Amino acid sequence: MAYALRQLTGKEFPPLLQEISDPPATLYLRGTLPAPECKLLTVVGSRKYTPYGKAVVEKLISGLRGYSVAIVSGLALGIDALAHEAALGAGLPTVAVPGSGLNSDVLYPRANYSLAERILSAGGALLSEFEPDFQARPESFPQRNRIMAGMAEATLIIEAASRSGTLVTAKLATEYNRELLVVPGSIFSPNSFGPHLFLSLGATPVTSSEDILKALHIESAPKPVAERTDISEAERRILTALQEPKTRDELTRELALPAEEASILLSIMELKGLVVEQLGKICAK
Repeated sequence: MAYALRQLTGKEFPPLLQEISDPPATLYLRGTLPAPECKLLTVVGSRKYTPYGKAVVEKLISGLRGYSVAIVSGLALGIDALAHEAALGAGLPTVAVPGSGLNSDVLYPRANYSLAERILSAGGALLSEFEPDFQARPESFPQRNRIMAGMAEATLIIEAASRSGTLVTAKLATEYNRELLVVPGSIFSPNSFGPHLFLSLGATPVTSSEDILKALHIESAPKPVAERTDISEAERRILTALQEPKTRDELTRELALPAEEASILLSIMELKGLVVEQLGKICAK
């Protein structure tokens, strides 16, 4: 990993991090932190995510495309890695805060080493308070969680079981007087324990990207389908019909399309990133 490592001075810290009760004494950086005017959103969740959790991460973060938002997460396996990947896919800056030092031979987890390289290549950053050669230990993860919670204006929780480290980050966000955002989950899933716990304690429910923008005090300005010039007329009709998710049968009946024609068109649109099928329904992206 060729990106030079440097030690930050206090005035170079992310501004909100300087306000917490237990700020780090020092920070090490590879890459480039987001511009000061960019709103930071920490996204964390279960390592053992469900298909629902994966779909939620991709849907919510892709909906932030074009806005001045950067995604912060912990480079961990699971929701953290998915959040970084979704940010890269949406062209958003992303900052990874691992539970290790930033030297190439200790960066943790090793399985996400290539992801870390892609974050740097895309203009993002790796950030840690640990010495460059520090090897991750169990106690280092709760310590780094306060960095993620403290540097962002809001923390978004997507799936967390009863013993998840995600709960630590969520608790810290509330202690630092940050906005805590929570995606409701299935009542049948153990991964819904954390989200539903914090919802019962007053966290803000999130069901759309617009909810996140509102929490970050960013005005949502979606581009009307009628003004888009990058889609065909048939694609425009489908996107107009998808103001809310619909099954293939519902969409086919509403647009009076032959089933085979609709199937081909939807497949093309999915390849182009215009729609996605989730839980049996077609959603506009």
